Amino acid sequence: MRATWKGSISFGLVNIPVELYPATVSESRSAAHQVHQSDGGRIRYRRICELDGEEVPYAEIAKSYESSDGRQVVLTDEDMAELPLPSKKIVDVLAFVDEADIDPLALSKPYYLGPAGPTATKAYVLIREALAGQGRAAVTKITLSTRESLALVRAQGDVLTLQTMLWPDELRPPEGIAPRGEVTIRPQELKMAASLMDTLSEDFELSQVHDDYQRALDALVEAKAAGAHPDEAAGRTTTANNVVDLMSALTASVEAAAKGRPGAKRTMPKTTIKSSTKKGGAAAARSRRKTG
Repeated sequence: MRATWKGSISFGLVNIPVELYPATVSESRSAAHQVHQSDGGRIRYRRICELDGEEVPYAEIAKSYESSDGRQVVLTDEDMAELPLPSKKIVDVLAFVDEADIDPLALSKPYYLGPAGPTATKAYVLIREALAGQGRAAVTKITLSTRESLALVRAQGDVLTLQTMLWPDELRPPEGIAPRGEVTIRPQELKMAASLMDTLSEDFELSQVHDDYQRALDALVEAKAAGAHPDEAAGRTTTANNVVDLMSALTASVEAAAKGRPGAKRTMPKTTIKSSTKKGGAAAARSRRKTG
């Protein structure tokens, strides 16, 4: 794995030389290209100046930003290089916070942090163990490319991870999204929902989950490339738009989940089991009376 950034973690008077490694893989995904449908020719985009109509070479393209009064201001690479970026080669620790206090919505792209050489190993392990032992994370600043970002440094197993974060003003408040009005949830419904959660959680391993759509897309591409005609997808399932009886839907879900998992035990709330037993007993008693 090749490092994409080199610098150091800085907090107080401590500096730990580190290297940053991408933690995600995207090369395995099939990328779609825009083509002319009639002949398959690739669609290319040209950079055209709207004033003279001429194509502009990439080397002559500059960045323009809008000022507060609406004017366009062109900034050159020299202008950008003069901007103060204290975090250009430093993971600047701002504070240490409890991991539970971090809003998951603010987290963005993940990276691995590794020690940059043997001399950084002890300090690296020290901060890793300190973070893990206290259940804390470091809120930091880092500059990647030319943009400064917030980032969260955490201990994960034997390594430190860094995950870029959105700035607070980039997160929208969830106003008007939550259900309005009072909703009554019965205890039996909560118990049945918990039972369904337990059933679906049995023997679950996240590492065994795969992107079925990507696999189907790859198979379709290979089949069409070989001149084959892929079979139509069969057995498509539909989801009902309206669930009239929530309890019935939950019960059916628990039963279906239990049947679909070898060795899975069907877990039913005690209230439901008692209710079923009483109904069964009453029915049997009525049957005995009729027979007698």
